[in-house]
Amino acid sequence: MNAPTFPMFVAAGEALTDMIAEPGQQHWCSQVGGSTWNVARVMARLGVPSAFAGAVSCDVFGDQLWDASAAAGLDLRFVQRETRSPLLAIVYRTDPPSYFFVGDDSADLHFDAARLPHGWRAHCKWVHFGGISLAREPLAGKLLALAASLKADGVKISYDPNFRALMDQRYDATLQRMTALADVIKVSDEDLAGLFRTDDPEKAFATLRGWNPGATYLYTRGAQGASLHIGAGTWHAASPRITVVDSVGAGDASIAALAWSFLHEPHRAPADHLRFAVAAGAAACQAAGAAPPSLGAITALMERA
Repeated sequence: MNAPTFPMFVAAGEALTDMIAEPGQQHWCSQVGGSTWNVARVMARLGVPSAFAGAVSCDVFGDQLWDASAAAGLDLRFVQRETRSPLLAIVYRTDPPSYFFVGDDSADLHFDAARLPHGWRAHCKWVHFGGISLAREPLAGKLLALAASLKADGVKISYDPNFRALMDQRYDATLQRMTALADVIKVSDEDLAGLFRTDDPEKAFATLRGWNPGATYLYTRGAQGASLHIGAGTWHAASPRITVVDSVGAGDASIAALAWSFLHEPHRAPADHLRFAVAAGAAACQAAGAAPPSLGAITALMERA
């Protein structure tokens, strides 16, 4: 009998459904999503054996997430089904984006890392954390424990806080703990303003780096491009000029691409790792929704930059 194969990359956290108000707010459309789930899909699109580790409901919303996970090529052994309510993001206005979450005692909160496939940790090279999953108890505590355990085993950890309104002062300890655990941290200027409740994101970024000076930081600034910070070194890259269709999922694509670059092109210069990540974020903006970009699309934009 052949030994079971396991994913090289796992993203642990939330998969949810965005309920988006159409113009006039008389009709709603649903879209599958979730920050960590999106990162897993991007990695799978780039050809990496990947999984999303989380729990979804057993209703129509959970079915959509299950089917989309299968279509993305994710390892479905890591998706747990729970007979609980779904996690919904109610997007009642899109310009500017305005939303709230509905998910009291919902399926995502009942994720159990002990139920993941036996033996997976020995084969996994990289695990990603972030999103609202780390701001929702009891899930947050479970994920923090998992991250600490994986870190002790030598697994690479990436973290993207992906600020949302529920990340108030109660999230501060989690932010500091996950920053200390992570090898690679992706953060935007908007994240920093929200997480630190400040109008000085540069000062907030300095504080963040002070919590873990040895980590690699991807700092994104939207149309102004991004910078990569490793020790005392800093590299900058401008965003490729594109026609933006939808910026949803751009940050998820950039951190996934950076992980891909570190895993598959470890000898690249830091500037090239950064250019690849920035090109991935731009490529994600060329399609509607959180559409994972292909390696070809990223490479094409990287060559144009």
